[in-house]
Amino acid sequence: MKDPNRPRRVAELIKRELAVLIPRELDDPRMHPITLTGAEVSSDFSSARIYFTLLGNSEDMRETTAALNHAAGFLRRALKRRLVLRNVPELRFYYDESVEKGARISGLIDRALSEDKGHKTD
Repeated sequence: MKDPNRPRRVAELIKRELAVLIPRELDDPRMHPITLTGAEVSSDFSSARIYFTLLGNSEDMRETTAALNHAAGFLRRALKRRLVLRNVPELRFYYDESVEKGARISGLIDRALSEDKGHKTD
């Protein structure tokens, strides 16, 4: 019987290991300010989507995404040496916009609340 939680567990394991590998193994200053926010592994374990955020502008995001995807093969080989998995999935990196969107929404709410307070005193 297949374990329905296995892809999620493998994704978390890969994310944890990549969080250690990326700053240690990649000698690229663009990689140091990233934070891995999530991972998804396909049901056949052939591919993994790795999500990250970073401090910086949109140009930094594009460069960092390209650099991570360029290093994906190297990182996959490093994972093969570290993990006891029959197959280590192909890695694809994606910028996680949810943190940025959340901060923007929070700022809008704060501004609306402060404007609302200003209207009540009138």
